[in-house]
Amino acid sequence: MTQFDALMIEEIDGKPRASFKTLSLSDLPDHDVLVEVAFSTLNYKDGLAISGKGRIARKFPMVAGADLAGTVVESRSPEWKPGDRVIVNGWGMSETEWGGYSKFQRVKPQWLTALPPAFTLEQAMAIGTAGYTAALCVNALEAWGSIAADGKEVLVTGAAGGVGSIAVALLSRRGYTVTASTGRPQTHDYLKSLGATGFIDRESLTQKGGPLQKERWAGAIDSVGSTTLANVLAQTTYGGAVAACGLAGGADLPATVLPHILRGVALLGIDSVMAPHTRRAAAWKTLSESLDPASLASMTTVEPLSRLPELADEIMRGQTRGRVVIKI
Repeated sequence: MTQFDALMIEEIDGKPRASFKTLSLSDLPDHDVLVEVAFSTLNYKDGLAISGKGRIARKFPMVAGADLAGTVVESRSPEWKPGDRVIVNGWGMSETEWGGYSKFQRVKPQWLTALPPAFTLEQAMAIGTAGYTAALCVNALEAWGSIAADGKEVLVTGAAGGVGSIAVALLSRRGYTVTASTGRPQTHDYLKSLGATGFIDRESLTQKGGPLQKERWAGAIDSVGSTTLANVLAQTTYGGAVAACGLAGGADLPATVLPHILRGVALLGIDSVMAPHTRRAAAWKTLSESLDPASLASMTTVEPLSRLPELADEIMRGQTRGRVVIKI
């Protein structure tokens, strides 16, 4: 009988707790496609789940991991066959469905995306939900139409994190002037290498500001939320837009409607978990076209499954940089 390790979240004394468990194929959900997982990744949401600092899992026990990349082993679906290389981002994995921190996983066929020819399985997980979310944000800003190549600044908050790093790389590669918000000056050279040309200390965006401030940003990608997002909206130029995709700084939004009704500023909510396949395909097309492999390599580290608990603590403390790939 095939046995393998998986990182599982269980509820103990009313609180989520993560630990490694030994599973067999018979323990997996009864979905139609069995995937041998080669790589997963570490996102902020994964850090919340593993560290117990957020109730991500909605039922227990739950195999953690919001992403996976691997090879189809068995399939009861005509859409997929053994040998297909596939990726899964979101679809409730690690929340309501067992996730990618497992050598094997059974998934629903509609969750699967064929591995884009531009990427290896490892590169696809270097991108992961964070990078795919960044691409969704870029596409949303371009569709809104307020940003222009060689035009006014586009801000990226949480710039040295997973979403931020790939957002900076994509925007600069597509010709936009990128300003990075970060609280870690030691990451400036790294962010410059990805294409950032300006910097703003994140502390300046965490202080309460006026509902309308000096106009600066033609657009922004925000993964922080709370007061940071409120200030970014207040500083966005007339007709600009902010793509919001995260809440590392909090889920509240202490803002007013003034930027929206006096400057026509749009707040574009970006969901990666249940995004339809048309948006997913467009995001991966943007990544295939505009993500430089050398830039991706420079922001990526590869770690073993066994290090996940300590890596989760690091991402919660803001000590990780770029993307962390988990080798299963």
